[in-house]
Amino acid sequence: MAQWDVLVEAAVARLVSTRRLYGTRLISLAPPPALPETFPGPRPWDRGGKEIRLDHATLNKWLAEGGEANGQEEEVGEKLILFSSNDYLGLSSHPAIREAAAKAAKEFGMGPRGSPIICGYTTYHKLVEESLAELTKKEDCFLCPTGVSANMAVMTALGSISSLLAIGRKPTKDERIAIFSDALNHGSIIDGIRLVEQQQQAVSFVYKHCDMSHLDFLLSSCSIEKKVVVTDSLFSMEGDFAPLPQLLKLRRKYGFLLILDDAHGTLVCGDNGGGVPEMFECENDIDIYVGTLSKAAGCLGGFVACSTTWKRLLQSRGRSVIFSTTLPVPVVASIHAALHVAREEQWRRSLLWRHVQYFASLTKLDITSPIISIVVGSEEAALRAGSHMLRSGFHVTPIRPPTVPPNSCRLRITLSASHSSDDIKRLAEALTPWLPNKHGKPSFSKGHAEQSFAASSKL
Repeated sequence: MAQWDVLVEAAVARLVSTRRLYGTRLISLAPPPALPETFPGPRPWDRGGKEIRLDHATLNKWLAEGGEANGQEEEVGEKLILFSSNDYLGLSSHPAIREAAAKAAKEFGMGPRGSPIICGYTTYHKLVEESLAELTKKEDCFLCPTGVSANMAVMTALGSISSLLAIGRKPTKDERIAIFSDALNHGSIIDGIRLVEQQQQAVSFVYKHCDMSHLDFLLSSCSIEKKVVVTDSLFSMEGDFAPLPQLLKLRRKYGFLLILDDAHGTLVCGDNGGGVPEMFECENDIDIYVGTLSKAAGCLGGFVACSTTWKRLLQSRGRSVIFSTTLPVPVVASIHAALHVAREEQWRRSLLWRHVQYFASLTKLDITSPIISIVVGSEEAALRAGSHMLRSGFHVTPIRPPTVPPNSCRLRITLSASHSSDDIKRLAEALTPWLPNKHGKPSFSKGHAEQSFAASSKL
């Protein structure tokens, strides 16, 4: 939005005038080798990322938490099928990613160890930023050590705008930034908002999960001029999508800055892996795009895709990144390889979404993504369910507070292109006690979204 372009440019100009605008010092490394080999379908190494063994002590503890007696762990099979990982495309075990990391480590070690504004920014980092900007159709990109640090950097840079423009004093309440946040946003977004509120740079408002009527009411009731809406695109515990078409209508109505955390959508959604904005054909309507490289990319890291002006602000005010050591060069090399493989092996995305459809057909659950959340209620019920899944040969972690509100504990299941149809069929059979009964009614409470709003309505 034009108003925000003016604000960010003014904040950057203020940094320039006070000599507090920082940039990176690019260190040149030999270019990466030729693009890696890709494959037309699954290979044996894909299974390697999904078949695991638990440490004996961990197995004992897990069974004990579920009320199982000691000594029964011998009944659990040696191999478990992993249904808890966010490795949606199965890239973490791909030979191209492994080889890229190994070659870079052999040639450069871990690379320069420093923050991006000191000595940690290399031509490898720049190459990955350019690739991610192209993927998300943004002007520029800011590479971060993790997705958490990316969200924190965005929030602190955002909050700094009100302080920079106040010049020498605390911003008044009307000069602060009004941040509107979905009730089920990721914890790193919430922590970032808390931080800028504590600094008296912003005021927060929490709207009910995906409730655009509630958001509309809050926006219309707020007199603060500088408005921001931040939301997950694909919610990590619910598995549902933010209503982007309705959000964009409100954006046109109120002119707010729209920040999207697409951690679970990057490389998963869209024909080219451009994420949820590509799926909804609205890339140009997202002002700031936050993504991760620790999930579908199968590596480590986070990033912020944005305008060059926003990147300049992030480099100077994104404290969680500028006070952190950058990603090691071997990790960055593996990311570069992963982005190439994800682009070339499009069958991985297609297979993943076929798995989603297959699981839905088997369970009759109304699911729309590779994240399946089956709410079982109490912590005790969740732990028993987790033990049952363990005995059935599956690693499915029970999710409990503080990750979710009390009495909305759940089994969180994630599907991957590395799973087979047989894996998914066996999983559905093991989940039978928690699936809808013959009348179509689930055996668990559906009030968890309302509980979550009540728990997070005060950031």
